[in-house]
Amino acid sequence: MHKGSVFLRQATLADIDALEQLLNRCYRQKTGWTNEADLIGGIRTTAASLTAVINDPCHYFFVYPKTTTGKRDGDETGELLGCINVEIKIDTDLNESLFYQGADNSAYIGMFAVLPEQQGKGVGHQILQAAETFAKHRLQSDLSISDNKNSRLTMSILSHRPELLAYYERRGYQLSGHKIAFPNDGNNGEPKRDDLELLELEKIVNP
Repeated sequence: MHKGSVFLRQATLADIDALEQLLNRCYRQKTGWTNEADLIGGIRTTAASLTAVINDPCHYFFVYPKTTTGKRDGDETGELLGCINVEIKIDTDLNESLFYQGADNSAYIGMFAVLPEQQGKGVGHQILQAAETFAKHRLQSDLSISDNKNSRLTMSILSHRPELLAYYERRGYQLSGHKIAFPNDGNNGEPKRDDLELLELEKIVNP
């Protein structure tokens, strides 16, 4: 897949049903190499959770819509081929990854999914790259960086996923050392092992 063939737009409330289907399939069903079905049961997200994210001004939820022509100018079919969310955090105490950071200028990347049939074609790489570029520009704009402060891109992944960790390490992310036990509160799915953890990854963004 050549560079620039993936196009994104910001999600709207009209995308909630398609987003719910995409995320629950990619994370909880045994399809594609990124699923968590062997580690977590239940659903990944709900319509109510997605509505809250889309309505939150700190979140920028992007979708890659399927079109009749496969190009941006085609008519959308209603199906989504991928999605990614960027949460901008400026001097905050807590982010979506559940890791306490204190005063922290960062962008948390989450709800990253690619339709299993599109995996292995470079779609995920282009979506992640676009989200990183957006996050970097947004952080620098919001911070009016004049003092050359670095910011961070962060995300959390499940432990016991060495292939996923390797995927992100190849893209410049590193383990920050922060980790927490997977929250068994009924809001994040049902862990299938007692030692499951969320590991924070970070990537430093230079001004």
